[in-house]
Amino acid sequence: MIKIDVRGFACPIPVVKTQKAMKENPGRELLIICETVVSKENVSRLAENKGYKITEEKDGQDYRLHLKPQDKI
Repeated sequence: MIKIDVRGFACPIPVVKTQKAMKENPGRELLIICETVVSKENVSRLAENKGYKITEEKDGQDYRLHLKPQDKI
């Protein structure tokens, strides 16, 4: 699993970093750690559009988004 920590970045940077990780690691699971609802929603929208299944956890102030490519489910 590839871990991407985008805490402290305002949008669109979390989306850009997530998209880059998707391109560089096709077929791999990603864990995105973000701290704002806006980042969570924007990254989730990107993942859905790219065919990833999203599992979300709240960890204190942070959101942990587990992104799985659909063919890996």
